[in-house]
Amino acid sequence: MTAPRAWLIWSIGIFSYLVAVTQRTSFGVVGLEATERFHASASAISFFTVLQLLVYAGLQIPVGVLVDRFGSRAMIAGGALLMGLGQLQLAFAESVPAGVLGRVLVGAGDAMTFISVIRLIPLWFAPARVPLLTQLTGMSGQLGQLLSVVPFAFVLHAAGWSPAFLSLAGLSGVAVVLVVLLLQDVPPGTPRQESTKGLRATGVSLSRAWKQPGTRLGMWSHFTIQFSGTVFAMTWGYPFLISAQGLASGTVASLMSLYVAGAIGAGPLIGRFVSRHPLRRSTMVLLLVAATAVAWAAVLLYPGRSPLWLLAVLVVVLAIGGPGSMIGFDFARTFNPAHRIGTATGIVNVGGFFAALIAIYLIGAVLDILYSTGFSNGVLYGLDPFRLALCVHFLILGTGSAAMLVVRRKVRRQMAAQGVVVPPLFQAMAEQRRARNARRKKSASRG
Repeated sequence: MTAPRAWLIWSIGIFSYLVAVTQRTSFGVVGLEATERFHASASAISFFTVLQLLVYAGLQIPVGVLVDRFGSRAMIAGGALLMGLGQLQLAFAESVPAGVLGRVLVGAGDAMTFISVIRLIPLWFAPARVPLLTQLTGMSGQLGQLLSVVPFAFVLHAAGWSPAFLSLAGLSGVAVVLVVLLLQDVPPGTPRQESTKGLRATGVSLSRAWKQPGTRLGMWSHFTIQFSGTVFAMTWGYPFLISAQGLASGTVASLMSLYVAGAIGAGPLIGRFVSRHPLRRSTMVLLLVAATAVAWAAVLLYPGRSPLWLLAVLVVVLAIGGPGSMIGFDFARTFNPAHRIGTATGIVNVGGFFAALIAIYLIGAVLDILYSTGFSNGVLYGLDPFRLALCVHFLILGTGSAAMLVVRRKVRRQMAAQGVVVPPLFQAMAEQRRARNARRKKSASRG
């Protein structure tokens, strides 16, 4: 391996993923404009993102098989091309079906990117660097959300709908050119291994991964934590802050930037906790779920519009959920053999996006019902209808938490059969405290 070339390959992969996240989250800042352009209801607007996420989630496992067969270069370039075509379609769409087609293409291209970029890392870098670079890849890609919130929103308001989406299509074009010209699947001299796994073998691997309780624990962890931030960033956060909370667009851009910064800052801390306390991963997930529920309850129960500091707290809590949901992938890694990790990872990744598409659609449906019954007083995105609609979060948080607890018991019974017993949390904390006190006394006696 040539170190400069390896870093170049990784940088192109990072840029491609950053572009994918930009395309993925771009519709989250055009909810109000899309409602007016397409003369659409809240349910119709939510359907744009619901179908996009459905395509994304549904393609995770097939993409994992395809990238093993055709390589990352072809998949990343193909994904960027699809996203560019999707944004080009959306730039000139004037009806809901035409706009939805654009988002479907974006979802398909987005689905092809992250797994393909992650696959490059172990092929180009030494094993000791892989975990850190994987974490940095996820963190760097999230900067794409800043592009959709700040520059894209600026172009949208300054130049209009079509120029804004054409700029995103052009960004995907740049990614296609860079990938085709500069990206390589493997270092020079490395023989490329073609996948020979047939359809039947793929089905067996998928079945075994699903039957593993640790895989399902990872899926439900991802399901429960990841969706709320995705719903906020991709669809309903912007209308909620602008229309219901009455914030200026510049303030909303600052809050969305805080969201990205919070996710980047929380990632290393959560990673360190997981590495030091591998038997307490599910406890961390449940604590994050509780924090999410409390943050939403505080905002939705606050009399009148929430103060900016409270909205900032909500944004930070939702941001932490992003890296927190990565714990689900750690379950997939540790409870499955190496040859099945990709399949298990695909199952886990489906969880959070499936929960997000359910939440996005239900929130839009509730908003429409409240509007049609007169509850909203003629304001589709008013504060009071949003208070009720966003309560969908608690339904999904409760469902995911209950499923987690059920599967966690199965995981711990499996671990106990293998000789690994997880003591109660308070007992473990007490033992750690006694151990620290013993070390301090021993150190003092030596002094």
